Amino acid sequence: MKIAVCAPARSIQPLAAARGQAFAALYFPQAELVYDPQCFVVEGHFAGNDALRAETLLRYANDPAFDAIWFARGGYGSNRILDEVLPALGPAAREKTYMGYSDMGFLLGALYARGIGKPVHGPMSTEATEANRAAPIWRALAWLTAQDRRALEPSLGDGRPGAAFNMAILTAMLGTPYVPDLTDHVLMLEEVGEAVYRIDRMMWQIARATQLRGIAGIRLGSVTAITEGAGEAEFGESLDGIMQRWCREMGVPYLGRARVGHDADNHVVPFGVA
Repeated sequence: MKIAVCAPARSIQPLAAARGQAFAALYFPQAELVYDPQCFVVEGHFAGNDALRAETLLRYANDPAFDAIWFARGGYGSNRILDEVLPALGPAAREKTYMGYSDMGFLLGALYARGIGKPVHGPMSTEATEANRAAPIWRALAWLTAQDRRALEPSLGDGRPGAAFNMAILTAMLGTPYVPDLTDHVLMLEEVGEAVYRIDRMMWQIARATQLRGIAGIRLGSVTAITEGAGEAEFGESLDGIMQRWCREMGVPYLGRARVGHDADNHVVPFGVA
């Protein structure tokens, strides 16, 4: 199985790629990871300019020799290439799996909205670290190579379609043509590096978004690296309390927590039915 790794947003260090390739060679020898040199380009904030990032993604997406596109990391930037990438995706691109999370939600959501490929919210290629014991990258490769259900977010066993997004990315997408139809889907949300009051503000927008009417329920993933001095105590309400309140406003059930997000417990959520 050939898996292309590219960086539609920010760049990575060569050491991170070497770790990913070493882990795959040891535990998933059936997977050939191909890191494009574009992953290591640094141009200001981005892994190369918009044209380079779009061209690299399109080259692998349209190449039938590759089975999957695995995004190198998030950050910011994949939204800036949507208008160039989406119209240029050919037949081979429609057969691939695309995996990532965080900023990659722009791409995953837009692909799902157009029925292109198999978008998957899941760990990225740089997560073979000692701190997380390489658990996230194991889940990612287990799903990419064999659709191993041990990698899935546990609640997906109920057979309902699901989708997962970073809250800030989803709220940025609302009102654009890139939001997929999530009718009857369980929507899983996660966040990192935000104040709790901003979580509440984003939920206000999500609760009132006409594009999200008809969802089956919401789960909350991890909310990590909360801004110092702007946590639950300062806001006066817990994260679960915030979710319960806004779900009541939406008229949908709050289904509890999900094992997705910016931490070592990040599990795989294919868009649609797993």
